[in-house]
Amino acid sequence: MPEPLEGFTVVEMAVAVQGPAAALYLRDMGAEVIKVEPPLGDASRYGRGRGNETPEGTIGPQYVAVNRGKRSICIDISTEDGIVAIHRLLEKADVFLTNFREPALVEMGLGYQDLKTRYPRLVYASVNGFGPNGPDADKAMLDGVAAARGGLVNHTGYADRDPSLVGAIVIDTSGAMQLALGVMTALLARERFGIAQRVQTSALGTALWLQQWEITHANMTGAELTRAGNHHGNIRGPYGVYNTKDDGAIMLAQTMDLEAWDNFCIFAEAFDLAIDPRFQTPGQRLGEGLTEEDSIEVQQRLKSIFASKTTKEWEDFLYTQPEIIWERVRGWSEVLDDEQSIANHYVTSVEVPGLGVTKTVGNLITLSETPGSTKGNPPELGEANDEILGSLGFSPEECLNIETHATTVRVEFITALLAAAEPATNNDASQGSSD
Repeated sequence: MPEPLEGFTVVEMAVAVQGPAAALYLRDMGAEVIKVEPPLGDASRYGRGRGNETPEGTIGPQYVAVNRGKRSICIDISTEDGIVAIHRLLEKADVFLTNFREPALVEMGLGYQDLKTRYPRLVYASVNGFGPNGPDADKAMLDGVAAARGGLVNHTGYADRDPSLVGAIVIDTSGAMQLALGVMTALLARERFGIAQRVQTSALGTALWLQQWEITHANMTGAELTRAGNHHGNIRGPYGVYNTKDDGAIMLAQTMDLEAWDNFCIFAEAFDLAIDPRFQTPGQRLGEGLTEEDSIEVQQRLKSIFASKTTKEWEDFLYTQPEIIWERVRGWSEVLDDEQSIANHYVTSVEVPGLGVTKTVGNLITLSETPGSTKGNPPELGEANDEILGSLGFSPEECLNIETHATTVRVEFITALLAAAEPATNNDASQGSSD
């Protein structure tokens, strides 16, 4: 069965998450993705994070998550052979995807204007921190700072506490979705109109896109929504997360009909809420017509109600109520074993050298006639050098020269690192990455 992007080639020159995760989607949909890595590799190869007791030298979890199924070639772009190799790749590519900062790309001769005429069918996809225009167009970015500038941090957490980061790098991963969507749109336009073009997205734009409703509400009404902790700043009433008797938690979103609300109140032994005129319609149960005092009152009441029973007691009851929208709050280890995620192939397994089989997030898009699929393991650094460079016309000696130089630089770096006994600096800065 064909896959949607079969026959398309993507040259990825990107690090961390926002660029590589976009290329991962294209790979899952059938494109060949050639990941061009610097002599030391994408810095996320070496990131260990907290509680990581995998064997020393194991590829980092961030790299594993967003680079499975790709081919890695290791090239020092500062060398003449390296630049020649990049251009030979681009000659046959459909997409050039990068999250390096614009000045670094221009300096390497890989800016959009440099490539536009030379490769008229090449879709040039770039993502940065704060957008292609404005005074901070070239400002460095990591997920949290885009969330801060975009308003998400200020509106996350509790009103009486400091603003909070979200519990995942949602800007990077959502930015990747935006970039992948932009690439697909540009490829469609190229096929329809014969025009290739540049695709640009940003982390800041993603942060705003994620908050379209809340930002629009604040502008239309003049109301600056405040942090609401386990509730939503723009939804009054029962909607929220509540702790159970045994330290679990339940997210209660909505009771869609009155019978479900009655059943809930009976199970909770809160008979007065069943007849309370403030909660007789679905709209009322999502806060319509409630005052701030009403909302606080019912939330405090539900806090006590949920705390009176165990998580299992609540689950056993709630699973009998199809008109109640709810879920148990789960940790990441549970998410990986969730039968619903497994049934939909949202979880896949990859082989990581030195560690063995591990689970990660799979392809999330289902197509009925031309489905994509997960493509395999994260690549070893430079594993495809001989095959890909050879296919581009480089002789074995030239391939060896490119690889030898990269290896020499890598060895020199590691030697100096050990001598200094200091942790490695992030490669993002040296490569001019915006993420």
